[in-house]
Amino acid sequence: MKARASAVALALTLTAASLATADAPPPAAPTSSADSPAGTEPEAFARVVVDEAELRTGPGVSYRVVYVAHRGETLALDGRPSAGFWLRVVLADGRTAYLLGDEVQSFAVVPGEPGAPSRPGLFAPPPLVGSRGGLALVGGLLSIPVKSGAVQRFGYVEARPSLVLHETVALEGFVGDGLTNDGAQLLYGGGVAVYLAPRWVVCPFVGLFAGGISVVPNPESFVLKREDLYLARAGGGLLFALRNRILVRLEVSDLSLFSADSYMNAQTYSGGLGVYF
Repeated sequence: MKARASAVALALTLTAASLATADAPPPAAPTSSADSPAGTEPEAFARVVVDEAELRTGPGVSYRVVYVAHRGETLALDGRPSAGFWLRVVLADGRTAYLLGDEVQSFAVVPGEPGAPSRPGLFAPPPLVGSRGGLALVGGLLSIPVKSGAVQRFGYVEARPSLVLHETVALEGFVGDGLTNDGAQLLYGGGVAVYLAPRWVVCPFVGLFAGGISVVPNPESFVLKREDLYLARAGGGLLFALRNRILVRLEVSDLSLFSADSYMNAQTYSGGLGVYF
């Protein structure tokens, strides 16, 4: 109760200060605990009222910028430092950051009200905005034809480094291996991934890749045969993040494996964890 009361007091104080911004949209009417439904306490938020507001790792301009918020964005307040007019807020991915109080209007709302913003939960959009690179480690199944002509399924692990060009586009590489006692099945290559909704909590993506596969059987293997094939890969899946930018990646892809005189199809089904930085 004490923490909730502090949030309301903070929201009321900052609302009065931020009214000096003439072109700012009017904040939602602050709500007191007396006006709230039984058992529900108001929560404090801040709405950005400037074109761009830089959010930093600490309360000062010497700290690194971790996010740039734009006019109209709403952020959950997480208290106020004792020195200066810096506010601590919670980003969608669970990190805390600081911004100047005169760049926002604060307001208090009762959770569950129509149109009321919500505080960040367990899941968050993938941290693509502002990222430059990433790495995911995934595992799953490789379904591929073998020497007898039958389709075999093997365990599969893969590393997926990426270079983020924009929140919607990244260059991705892949290096993977089918897990079998009969030899090595090495997949490698790279291509382009397109993120269709980078600001959604669950972001669908698609990708097109090219590369190769090298199959190196053990001398006594009767399952695999030695071959090097070209590879064309198309697939898609879902990205989402947990608190603190832990990335979850789920993907299905189709592999076209070919040489001058052969062609076959394979598939991968994978999931794993990663990070953007």
